[in-house]
Amino acid sequence: MAGLIDRIMGRFKQAAGDVADDPQLRHQGLQEERKADAKEELAQAQREADTKADEIANLERETNR
Repeated sequence: MAGLIDRIMGRFKQAAGDVADDPQLRHQGLQEERKADAKEELAQAQREADTKADEIANLERETNR
C-alpha cells in the first residue's frame, strides 16, 4: 500500500506516453513505478524491524523475570 499512488500514476504516465508517443512521459512513468517499488521495500523492511524489536523486547522481559 505504501507505493500504491506512485504505482498508479506511473502506469498512467506510461500509458499516456505510449498513446502520445512521448518517450519522456513513458520514462517518468517507469521512474514512478520504481519509486513505488522502493517505498514498498522500505515499508517491508520497517515491518520486519518492528517484528524483531518486539521479539527482542519479549526476550528481555522473559530474561528479567
